[in-house]
Amino acid sequence: MNKGKKLSIPLPKDLDFGECCWYLDRGYDDCMHVLQGDTLLKAERLGGLELLFSIRSEGGVLQVEVLHGGTGGRIPELLGEYIRTWFDLGRDLGPFYDLLKKDKRLAYMETAYRGLRLVGIVDLFETLSWSIIGQQINLKFAYTLKRRMVEKYGAGILHEGKVYHLFPTCETLAAATVEDLRALQFSRSKAEYLIGLANSFAKGVMSREQLVALPDTESRLKALTGLRGIGVWTANYTLMKSLRDPGCIPHGDTGLLTALANHGIIKERSETGRITRYFSKYKGWESYLVFYLWRSLSVRPEGKTSPAAG
Repeated sequence: MNKGKKLSIPLPKDLDFGECCWYLDRGYDDCMHVLQGDTLLKAERLGGLELLFSIRSEGGVLQVEVLHGGTGGRIPELLGEYIRTWFDLGRDLGPFYDLLKKDKRLAYMETAYRGLRLVGIVDLFETLSWSIIGQQINLKFAYTLKRRMVEKYGAGILHEGKVYHLFPTCETLAAATVEDLRALQFSRSKAEYLIGLANSFAKGVMSREQLVALPDTESRLKALTGLRGIGVWTANYTLMKSLRDPGCIPHGDTGLLTALANHGIIKERSETGRITRYFSKYKGWESYLVFYLWRSLSVRPEGKTSPAAG
């Protein structure tokens, strides 16, 4: 698949690519992708190659074009697999929407957010790193810290006068010092956690393959929380966003608690029992319920928003 070559991915039922792209952007300065009108551009490493590709929805398909790199024979297969994983294209959302329609508080989501897929982060190291960066700070500052780290330690692809960033490799970040990251305004603990995480991946202590090979969610949570700086929230978020575990709930998440309160599901943030009982009605769809509740906190300029978030 050479530069300029295209790959077409049939649109699954219930995919609103515009809604997914809007959620990816939401006005935050995310340096890992660029949205230009109705086209999404992203740089990524696949098959040992650094690629820049664009995606847009057109004529019932996702039209993917390689803009830089991509001379390997398996690139079409790898790129297609990457995009299907990124946007969770293989999942039938019908059962989830059936559950929403039965829920008086959340029934509006079935139409208001229809087609929103659980947009993930495919690379496990990137997901864990982002989770650590975002711990106990607001999203705006978290994105600022991520950009500073990516610009200092990550590679980039220059295309038409613009640099498209690649997330730092674990080997590169493992070679950083705590003081290097402190200079970027990382707290000392976050700097230590990130460097320690990078070393775990660089030395083969942790990998996506190892995590996937574990038999169940509990064993994966245990493996992740065994890493320094990875608590229960981070582990659940990671399994939800990277491994697509359908039953993860990042308990204690501020945004989730706010959304639950907005919808009258809880009155106090300490009502863990009530939260557990509520999520039990969405068995097998807990991760999607979390994602849609997060979505309810954002207002789309076109007015596509929830009564609670308005």
